[in-house]
Amino acid sequence: MLKAARNVMKQCLAVKSGESVLIVTDPARTNLAGIFETAAREITDKVEVVSFTGQTENAQEPPELVAAKMKAANIALLVTSLSISHTKARKDACAAGCRIASMPGISADIIKRTLTADYTQIAKLSTKLAQILTQAKTANLTSPAGTDLSFNLSGRTALADTGLYLKPGSWGNLPAGEACIGPLENKTQGRLVIDGALAGIELDRPVEITIKNGFAVKITGGQAALKFIKSLNQAGTAAFQVAELGIGTNPLAKLSPNVLEAEKVYGTCHVALGSNISYGGQIDVPFHSDGIILNPTLQIDGKIILKGGKFLI
Repeated sequence: MLKAARNVMKQCLAVKSGESVLIVTDPARTNLAGIFETAAREITDKVEVVSFTGQTENAQEPPELVAAKMKAANIALLVTSLSISHTKARKDACAAGCRIASMPGISADIIKRTLTADYTQIAKLSTKLAQILTQAKTANLTSPAGTDLSFNLSGRTALADTGLYLKPGSWGNLPAGEACIGPLENKTQGRLVIDGALAGIELDRPVEITIKNGFAVKITGGQAALKFIKSLNQAGTAAFQVAELGIGTNPLAKLSPNVLEAEKVYGTCHVALGSNISYGGQIDVPFHSDGIILNPTLQIDGKIILKGGKFLI
């Protein structure tokens, strides 16, 4: 794990002597945060670890003190149980020039398997896909399980989660490996069948979601669907909106309820409900949950770029 943490500091974040490194964590991830602290202290003496509690859902804002420390740091590693990627705190910190690697729900196994990778090739594919999505007007996503969705992407800028966060204000997940975009609100139509993984929920059977004018209007399935509905209801009406279309590009990633890794699985797509302010969207709600679609076919402006989970670009 220390080898992986050193790779994060040197390759992914290019930490330099004298830069300030903030490691944000919570009680459940303190031990893992300590690995990154050790690696950071080998490079710079300006290292701080801050822990907080109280999160119950992804995309909830951290305490103001934590947000202020993120904004003041050169580099922040978010080693947390739940995601604070899609928060105003993260957005404000990046605007101030902080380089951020977010690792919600990361485990020792994921660290050892995926963070020793050379992210150069992953970055190339992710960047190419993000360029295609940015230039697109429409997208159509289908899958053998029954997904059949249409998106309007006009005017939205896609993000490439490359794993290389070298410029001031750059950010993304570790493990990395996706291209993602926030579709226009109130435009997505069709049927979403989540058969790969669902954030934090064990799939006992696929979760089927009917999308109308950008909103999930019907959700069916087994126990996973009931748990998902409960989380959405707790977050409020805004959480039922389609927030993201993403494509996984990391061949080292594996499927599991840990969506940090599952959404990066090479050749899969994912669709999220909830907040999309991180993608230039307008949905601001303390909730963001991704569902992974297996063996997808994705058409961009009528051209197939992914067929049955295999890239055609």
